[in-house]
Amino acid sequence: MKSKAINGGVERVFVFILDQGEEAFESITEFANRENITGASVSAIGAFSQAKVGWFEFAAKTFKPIEDNEQCEVLSLLGDVAQGDDSKAGLHLQSVLGLQDGTLRGADPLSGSVQPTLEVTITETVVHPRRKKRPDLVIALISI
Repeated sequence: MKSKAINGGVERVFVFILDQGEEAFESITEFANRENITGASVSAIGAFSQAKVGWFEFAAKTFKPIEDNEQCEVLSLLGDVAQGDDSKAGLHLQSVLGLQDGTLRGADPLSGSVQPTLEVTITETVVHPRRKKRPDLVIALISI
C-alpha cells in the first residue's frame, strides 16, 4: 500500500492505493486505525477479483451474503468512518459493483480482493462522530 497525507486547512485528506491481492475492507480499517482517523468520509474506485456484499434483512437483523466470484469493477464505494464503542475506527460503506455482463450489484460490501487496484480517498472531518451499537437493529450506527 502507498499513501500520502494531503493537508488542507483543519482536515486531513489521505489518498492511498491498495495493491493486488489486498483485502479492501481490512486494509481501509487498518489504515484508519493506524492514522487515528475517527471521523471521515470515504470514497474509492477500482476492481476486485472477487467480492462479497451483504443485503441487510431488517426482519432477521442480519446480512444476507451475496458472492461474486468473478472480476468486477468497483464503480462506487462510498461511506464514512466513525469511532466505535471500542474506540477504534468503524466503517460503514455502500458499494456499486459492475459485473462482466454489464449488470450492477449494490449492497454493503463485506469483502473484496483487490485486482488490480483500489484507489481510496479518506477526508477527515472536523467533528469526530461516534458509532453506537443499536440493540434493536444489531448494527452500529452514527449517534448524533
